[in-house]
Amino acid sequence: MPTTPLPSPSEFARHWELDPNIVFLNHGSFGACPRVVMAAQHELRTRMEREPVLFVHREAEARLDQARATLARFVGCDADDLAFVQNATTGVNTVLRSLAFAPGDELLTTDHEYNACRNGLDFVAAKAGATVRVAAIPFPMQSPQQVLDAVLANVTARTKLMLLDHVTSATGLVMPATAIVHALRERGIDTLVDGAHAPGMLPLDLDALGAAYYTGNCHKWLCTPKGSALLHVRRDRQAGIRPLVISHGANSPRLDRSRFRLEFDFTGTADLTPFLCIPEALRFLGSLLPGGIAALQAHNHAMALRGRDQLCHAAGSSVAAPATMIGALASVVLPPSEAPLMGPHGLDPLQVRLFDTHHIEVPVMRWAKPAARILRISPQIYNSAAQYDYLAAALVAELANERLS
Repeated sequence: MPTTPLPSPSEFARHWELDPNIVFLNHGSFGACPRVVMAAQHELRTRMEREPVLFVHREAEARLDQARATLARFVGCDADDLAFVQNATTGVNTVLRSLAFAPGDELLTTDHEYNACRNGLDFVAAKAGATVRVAAIPFPMQSPQQVLDAVLANVTARTKLMLLDHVTSATGLVMPATAIVHALRERGIDTLVDGAHAPGMLPLDLDALGAAYYTGNCHKWLCTPKGSALLHVRRDRQAGIRPLVISHGANSPRLDRSRFRLEFDFTGTADLTPFLCIPEALRFLGSLLPGGIAALQAHNHAMALRGRDQLCHAAGSSVAAPATMIGALASVVLPPSEAPLMGPHGLDPLQVRLFDTHHIEVPVMRWAKPAARILRISPQIYNSAAQYDYLAAALVAELANERLS
């Protein structure tokens, strides 16, 4: 156990089942589902198992429609342009595996792209004989214009698609997605936006954004059960997008729903309850503060900035991006380390020590451009300022120990 008592979370932590023996500062990786949403899912699962055929064959479609309509209002789009997928990586792969590329085509991304989705991009490029072109985004950075300039400098006559993180995973940057999407669309290039962290963290208006394809998780910042995400496909691109699993919808004789809707709504037997909990999650999050979800987003943003500044001071580093490029993720640059990564998931030893010695759950990632490490925070309303004070003190101690070793 730590030598000092663990700091208490905020008063809102009572709504979550978080372990009181862990200082949990990593909402961004997998989210955390509140008790009331888990209870709603349990009720739905019980109803499904009481009469599975009734639930799946007769009720599920209307329930999915209602959940989709609620989500569509929240993210600013027509419900018929939304499909449910398990996670944003699935959404990215769904689009990439649906599109056809040829030798000589170029697929554009940045060097901040999430590794899992970059792997999907590399896979389809290699299969088609296409090339992945990578725009180098400076980090630390001074303005969103640097991102736009770097992207456009890598556009060529062969560019067919861009894969863009809306919020970068490791570096915690809110990319200028609207400017990039619009600039590329003017050049006849479609954009696939990986918005894994965006729903619930940032205000969204997908129709105004205008991306050909947009995917984002609900189980992170909307706090739904694991395995719930959205895929938005612009109406003029829907005919070319098929689910990863082809099922009954492919030859359904129904004419009352679009082929896009028929194919994505049923891809085989699965637990649909994570999607059906979206309305309850939105209701719950909107009830926490007087200003609703907008106030919650502002709260988490302010805590991210405060925590980042505090940890930069503790680490002796400068802030890596302007406040306008921060949502509820923020990264702190740490001194590099050549210590071997640990365990099956390749964890930095500092992350292991923060957990084992101080009971702090927070990610520490290697960043090679320039060589450094990044500690990433992702405050949610259940976190407290005292928890970040505790992390700052632990970081000072551990970095000092590293310098002595």
